[in-house]
Amino acid sequence: MKVFKFDMSKQKILIIEDEKLIRKILTISLNASGYQILEAETGKEGLDISVTELPDCIILDLGLPDIDGLKVLSTLREWYSSPIIILSVRKSDKEIINALDNGANDYVTKPFSTGEILARIRVALRNNKPQTKAIYINGNLIVDLSSRTVKKGNETLKLTTTEYSILWLFIQNENKVITHKYLLEKIWSGEQADQTQYLRVYIGQLRKKIDDDEYKYVITESGIGYRFISNEK
Repeated sequence: MKVFKFDMSKQKILIIEDEKLIRKILTISLNASGYQILEAETGKEGLDISVTELPDCIILDLGLPDIDGLKVLSTLREWYSSPIIILSVRKSDKEIINALDNGANDYVTKPFSTGEILARIRVALRNNKPQTKAIYINGNLIVDLSSRTVKKGNETLKLTTTEYSILWLFIQNENKVITHKYLLEKIWSGEQADQTQYLRVYIGQLRKKIDDDEYKYVITESGIGYRFISNEK
């Protein structure tokens, strides 16, 4: 895997929160402390802003109107390495542990004090490494892991969400055999655990888009699964 990294570090805080009053309170306090503030009231907007602005820290509410905050968290952690602080009314140990296990750096429950949030941000940023933008290159396949865009040479490919998720798993496990069961469990949470034909359809669609006469990426391991190979020249 070839990954090129560029330092994009800035003192920007992204607030992904649907409650306008909370965003206003946080923005006033954080601005007064010298931070640049970005705001999003939906999960989709937050994901889009995080890609274009690369904030140093994200404050994330779990109860968003369009996408559950845990899904936003897991999507961010596919490429975003800087701190994510959860700010939520959910107070159970199970919710807190789940968020931390899925990549959150810290967890603050509502109601909260702005002083506490500021202190936690300072600690998070103090321990933070500069945010990077990662580009995966394999043969003529180029994947921007932050913007989730895929190119074959100069051609931008249109992948479905499922196709991209499969490709991302392949990239994470380059040159390794991935079983049918593993793919089905990771992509469909086990709901299609015995539907290997279902998986073959998506693999076939992905192959048509990324493979060509010069480069072949997805190799079938008969009766087992697939292998995503590195094309070095």
